Amino acid sequence: MAYEYLPYGRQDISSTDIEAVLAVLQSEFLTQGPAVPAFEQAVTNYCGATHGVAANSATSALHLACLALGVGPGERVWTSPITFVASANCARYCGAQVDFIDIDPRTYNISAAALAEKLARAEPAGQLPHTLIAVHLCGQPCDMKAIATLAQRYRFRVIEDASHAIGARYLGEPVGNCRYSDITVFSFHPVKIITTGEGGLATTNQAALARRMALLRSHGITRESAEMDHPPDGPWYYQQIGLGFNYRMTDIQAALGVSQMERLEEFLANRRRLARRYDQLLGELPVTLPYQPPFGESAYHLYPILIDAATAGIGRGEVFESLQRRGIGVNVHYIPVHTQPYYRSLGFRDGQFPNAERYYAGAISLPLHPGLTEIQQDRIVDALRRALQENACGSR
Repeated sequence: MAYEYLPYGRQDISSTDIEAVLAVLQSEFLTQGPAVPAFEQAVTNYCGATHGVAANSATSALHLACLALGVGPGERVWTSPITFVASANCARYCGAQVDFIDIDPRTYNISAAALAEKLARAEPAGQLPHTLIAVHLCGQPCDMKAIATLAQRYRFRVIEDASHAIGARYLGEPVGNCRYSDITVFSFHPVKIITTGEGGLATTNQAALARRMALLRSHGITRESAEMDHPPDGPWYYQQIGLGFNYRMTDIQAALGVSQMERLEEFLANRRRLARRYDQLLGELPVTLPYQPPFGESAYHLYPILIDAATAGIGRGEVFESLQRRGIGVNVHYIPVHTQPYYRSLGFRDGQFPNAERYYAGAISLPLHPGLTEIQQDRIVDALRRALQENACGSR
């Protein structure tokens, strides 16, 4: 039987979005024009931050954030093992050592308690981190106040990897305001909450960090005479004062982003409505549903459930394959970073972060995006119920 395929996530592009991009294509600026600063301003205004630096991807923005904070060879950067590899790779690009903090088994984010324990062990050994990258997995904020308290005590810097979390709120305030961090990074890949095609953006309240990231995203080149080592030769003059990169966002991407930002609250409302409906429809099934701590309001980029084989009588792999056969585009977010071959080559091994590994053993992300209809959602739930029931019958 042929099924309509339902992807786990997808972009929602309106005629207004298309018109915004078309206007740029018909303008004088395709790359570095007025749309990029307009997008930066739209995001920073929404988040309540002071500065925004757009980039061609969230990975690039994470790299820029690390560089701006002075991450380099000999420094240590800690992050979550349950994240996309970019959260760790950005530190490796800078030559830093990477280590991980095990996750909270309910929120799937960095455990503040585990972080405190690891810091207490690291301090007498002289192995404290330079920077922590706190990942807001699936759109659920980490406990940033607890992390910031530890950062102040142990004197490390904090980057929020909010690639999943534009629109999320922590203690009633928008993620991205950098109240408890130095820099926050967002992603605008097509499956994210809003999209620029590809793209990322870093917010900060520190002008020096914003200037450093802006410089490094464009080859380390400046046209500001005050930053040059001698007066400019003329109005055409520029100097490369650092080793930067071509990490720029285009006006085409930014125009789409500006238009998408106008629909962000609509997208969030639909995601939260669908997540609540999943909570109701799945409540009696032998699966673990996403937990929402009292300090945060998730943006619901993803809706992960956990399959416990001992409880459900079926393994995650079997459920995954059954759903895929029925046209349900489930996915797994994420394979623990420390188990990847590259990180194994650096000395990491199975068993170091048991909560992360238990999460991975059972995790499945169900389809969730603003265009998902209730009829489609009912079909997803029915397919999951059938997968669980079929195995229960077969196991007796």
